[in-house]
Amino acid sequence: MAARLKVTYRLRGDAETIAARAQALAVEQSVEMPVDVIDDAFVLSDVVGRVEAIEDRGDGGFDVRIGLALATTGCEIGQLLNMLFGNSSIHDDVTLCDVAFPAELSGFAGPRHGPPGLRRLAGAEQGRALTCSALKPQGLSPKALADLAGRLARGGLDYIKDDHGLADQAYSPFAERARACATEVAAANAATGGRTRYLPSLSGDLDQLRRQADIARSVGIEAVLIAPMILGLPSAHALIREFPDLAFMAHPAMAGASRIAPPLLLGKLFRMIGADAVVFPNHGGRFGYSPATCRDLAHAALAPWPGIRPAMPVPAGGMRLDRVAEMLDFYGSDCMLLIGGNLLAAGDRLVEESRAFVAAVRDHSYR
Repeated sequence: MAARLKVTYRLRGDAETIAARAQALAVEQSVEMPVDVIDDAFVLSDVVGRVEAIEDRGDGGFDVRIGLALATTGCEIGQLLNMLFGNSSIHDDVTLCDVAFPAELSGFAGPRHGPPGLRRLAGAEQGRALTCSALKPQGLSPKALADLAGRLARGGLDYIKDDHGLADQAYSPFAERARACATEVAAANAATGGRTRYLPSLSGDLDQLRRQADIARSVGIEAVLIAPMILGLPSAHALIREFPDLAFMAHPAMAGASRIAPPLLLGKLFRMIGADAVVFPNHGGRFGYSPATCRDLAHAALAPWPGIRPAMPVPAGGMRLDRVAEMLDFYGSDCMLLIGGNLLAAGDRLVEESRAFVAAVRDHSYR
């Protein structure tokens, strides 16, 4: 029997119509035409989607599992997403919840560095979480952003990333910003003996992304930030494959526009294309993710997956220093805590507050 993806969708409906609705979804996401007029035996036996299970959730929603032929995806991330949710994403009563991938899946190596590689880059010992902050706000010059990066690095953070909105704007050109921030972080490391790493945000079309990645490498940068849903998953996947020496942190911008469950999109699909670290909004911050969603997402990023290394979960989004212990109790040591605005609000005490953040993570009693 041909290998199939086991895809779970959540539909709104009622008991009388859900079977027909599920069958229509299976057809929509496979052959997209009336099955009774198909006379090709291969298409009928191996390509037409199959409804495998329907579960009534008791709240007006149903979980429907459909088997879709792996061969239809071409084992390419764009076509995979198309077959999983292309047309049906336009139906406002359907959510793509999860996918169980068959062993025959190929073409996806996952992260090259993952949590162990990120620890090595920052000289961070096993057994503790990593620390990260972000350079913002928009509109600052490369010199001003580099000054912030230098002070954060002197505070001992493991990683400092560009805000995802920083691109190649006139007030902060990419090449100038990357060089200035890398220089300031290197100077801070030389002064403190630290190993802080700076991640510039890459943006633009694939040619621009390649040029920016080359610029980053030329100034000694070893990790970068990308937003896969902005770039397009195929471009992000291609870039990651072309620059194996760089570690990639993936930002979730535009991830909420698709009705794909966050654990699947950020935890599995971003991991599949090679994101070494995955940023997501922690519960209780500026966004609406629940504790259960965050827990499932972190598990999806880290869970054993034959042939695909884990990705580092990076909870973020309005986090504060007074929540560090709570977050570490929730996620454990296999995470990278990202505190941006709350840390930058320290102003003249930025170095001292950064050190306090680092100390809170280092000295936490991990369970």
